[in-house]
Amino acid sequence: MSNLPHEPEFEQAYNELVSTLENSSLFEKNPDYRKALAIVSVPERIIQFRVVWEDDNHQPQINRGYRVQFNSALGPYKGGLRFHPTVNLSILKFLGFEQIFKNALTGLSMGGGKGGSDFDPKNKSDNEIRRFCVAFMTELSKHIGADTDVPAGDIGVTGREVGFMFGQYRKIRNQWEGVLTGKGGSWGGSLIRPEATGYGVVYYVEHMIKYVSNGKESFAGKRVALSGSGNVAQYAALKIIELGGSVASLSDSQGSLVLTEQEGSFTPEEINLIADLKVERKQLSSIATSDKFSKKFKYIPGARPWTHVGKVDVALPSATQNEVSGEEAQALIAVGTKFIAEGSNMGCTQEAIDVFEAHRNANKGAQAIWYAPGKAANAGGVAVSGLEMAQNSARLSWTSEEVDARLKDIMAACFQNGLETAKEYCTPAEGNLPSLVAGSNIAGFSKVAAAMHDQGDWW
Repeated sequence: MSNLPHEPEFEQAYNELVSTLENSSLFEKNPDYRKALAIVSVPERIIQFRVVWEDDNHQPQINRGYRVQFNSALGPYKGGLRFHPTVNLSILKFLGFEQIFKNALTGLSMGGGKGGSDFDPKNKSDNEIRRFCVAFMTELSKHIGADTDVPAGDIGVTGREVGFMFGQYRKIRNQWEGVLTGKGGSWGGSLIRPEATGYGVVYYVEHMIKYVSNGKESFAGKRVALSGSGNVAQYAALKIIELGGSVASLSDSQGSLVLTEQEGSFTPEEINLIADLKVERKQLSSIATSDKFSKKFKYIPGARPWTHVGKVDVALPSATQNEVSGEEAQALIAVGTKFIAEGSNMGCTQEAIDVFEAHRNANKGAQAIWYAPGKAANAGGVAVSGLEMAQNSARLSWTSEEVDARLKDIMAACFQNGLETAKEYCTPAEGNLPSLVAGSNIAGFSKVAAAMHDQGDWW
């Protein structure tokens, strides 16, 4: 790859997968899978285009638009659209690469892809966002479809943006189809979709807790550190509280809001206030000094919560990539954290993962910290997107109870698949916990590789 530009995020995701495959018995048992690895690491197609839109001063503005259609062996390309000024091809390739194996772990018929733009929705009027979405979808509509590529939302793309884009797709193509997920409930959306990623990571960690404790423990009484304050963090926090746990922190790109006392928790009312704040695209700092928050929380500008939360049982990075460093991983272990799972994609640096895995290898069972990667732990969001696709195809809607039950089943199967695969290909020392990162990587990759082989992509 020496002739390619440096793509640090994609290279990190690629190296993380390859290291776990190489350190297992997978290639020893299936040597031809090396061919599949070389092929799956190159996107089937990358689409890049300009997006010209008009601001409220009637001036033309230009942004870059992308769609990385990475792998379709298991189904239509599936993955979100991210609108954020940091978006570039390296980030979208890393997200799309992870999405291939995450979607495979759900057991649903979905390939992997990702897209977006370097457009920044912050400080834009609703009309400016609408005009941008119309211009973006005018080009993207040529490359997607219900049986080809089904995007969803991601950072900067809420139900509002999905609505604007869906409307433009429908007008251009003159057809109504389930081409985007995360739609409104009255026009093809699925119940539980906004909650799905946050709920799913909690359901996944609950299986981790039950496995280590032989079913004797749950989230009840557990203190949890969360980063982020968007959909994932909000709904994870609400589900943790519902299950009897306490939430010690939330954060955004400007800083962290942390409980001042070791006891207590964010309340559902406080989380709902923060959710309203985020709809208005405001920062946590704007409420940190208010009477409702200043007496109970401390706001730490420019900091992530991990070294400020005190003793916690569970850590759930749920903001963005690389938000837990090696030093922060050591700090979490030092305060007794036993479970860490990524609500965000690639939330931990490779250094942090190495710290967690070394501690797991050096300690027996409940004495170790147990790490779960985002491709397994946060698969709930895309799982319910897949369920939305199924409902659209059948022209029906399931109840929230039915969708939630299916989500629970998918997360349970995702955990069990990673666990059993790790035992088979990376047999842990007696008394040690299996590696969920290795098991999830191998399970997802093996499923995709086998499908590619059957379809003649490699032989």
